[in-house]
Amino acid sequence: MTAEGFLEGRRLQLARGVLLQCIMGGYPAAKFYGSDDGDLALVADPAQIHPLPWSEEPRAFAICDADELTGESSNLSTRGQLKKVIARYAALGLAPVVATELEFFVFAPNTDPNQPFQPPVGLDGRREDGHSAFSVSSNNGLRPFFSEVYKCMAALGLPRDTFMHEMGVSQFEINLLHGDPLLLADQTFLFKHLLKEVALKHGLTVVCMAKPLAHTPGSSMHIHQSIVEIGSGKNVFSDADGQPTAMFRHFIGGQQAGMADFTALFAPNVNSYQRLCHPFASPNNACWSHDNRAAGLRIPASSPVARRVENRLPGADANPYLVIAASLAAGLYGIEHELEPSEAIQGEFDVPDHLSLPCTLHAALERLKRSQLAKELFGTEFIEGYIASKTMELTSFFDEITPWERRVLAAQA
Repeated sequence: MTAEGFLEGRRLQLARGVLLQCIMGGYPAAKFYGSDDGDLALVADPAQIHPLPWSEEPRAFAICDADELTGESSNLSTRGQLKKVIARYAALGLAPVVATELEFFVFAPNTDPNQPFQPPVGLDGRREDGHSAFSVSSNNGLRPFFSEVYKCMAALGLPRDTFMHEMGVSQFEINLLHGDPLLLADQTFLFKHLLKEVALKHGLTVVCMAKPLAHTPGSSMHIHQSIVEIGSGKNVFSDADGQPTAMFRHFIGGQQAGMADFTALFAPNVNSYQRLCHPFASPNNACWSHDNRAAGLRIPASSPVARRVENRLPGADANPYLVIAASLAAGLYGIEHELEPSEAIQGEFDVPDHLSLPCTLHAALERLKRSQLAKELFGTEFIEGYIASKTMELTSFFDEITPWERRVLAAQA
């Protein structure tokens, strides 16, 4: 939209079906978004209008709510779903606090998708070989790119906690500062857009796939969650003596109750399950533990005031609004129904059957399809539309034959 049109308050409208557009570009049947495919209004959030520092010509980016023309939030809007979950906490005098950890890879341009990704050539003329995890000099070969990333983050008001090289080849992680869930979802979304745009300027490709390289750790989007009282700011997961509270247990119980049903929300693509089924600290279970990265729900070592629950299931490919909404909604369900968690696990462990999760997108969608909990928390319209869109994507994947099948199976008698 032109700046003049935006400043005049001109309404920007969007067909409802676009919110269910699948990643290949198609749409499920019209019955999932209204047979008329009527318009929604895109209403800019005044706090999320940003001049883009990497743009050569003046441009701004506005994060919008997708509202029905009658004024209420569209049930198909993931940002709207998150706002509803936050409002449910507020009705109880509570405010969730979250932080996201986003991992991503920086690669050389990949013009042929039949070929594997490669790390870029650094300032030293060489490609990284994978021995730089947590190194203080590991990103020096990409210094111009990261220097602009930092400058753009500052210009957009995106505060960062830590930035580091992760376990994979040319893989990095940023930890965003904890705060309001909607703000963190906006910041995570905006940061991913920033990464892609700045990378293109530097002749690089940023990839937020869950598992872009074989035999290499995948990329997660861990969510750290706590709850405070509105007004006092007190962390309700710790009592006056610094001990865990019943609300803390119930929140974990709710997370466990929802993880299998919500796996398709946390792991939304075929590739997501490559990360989960070949885990490098990427657990596909609903167990919980104190500081054990093999558990899907980890309680990081911290002081009582910072007691929190880390959901380690979501991948970097997930929608930040949806995964934060789903995780917080499950925790609130546990609080409201006083659900008790399983016993905490430590050390090496075998996952009990009732705490295992779907390990393919097909299985996850079938589980979501049967979930009354998902429909109760997000509405039938959203869940059925989401399943329809993801089923189209899965069908598209099965329409292709992979190089592995040609290489390994063609010679079979």
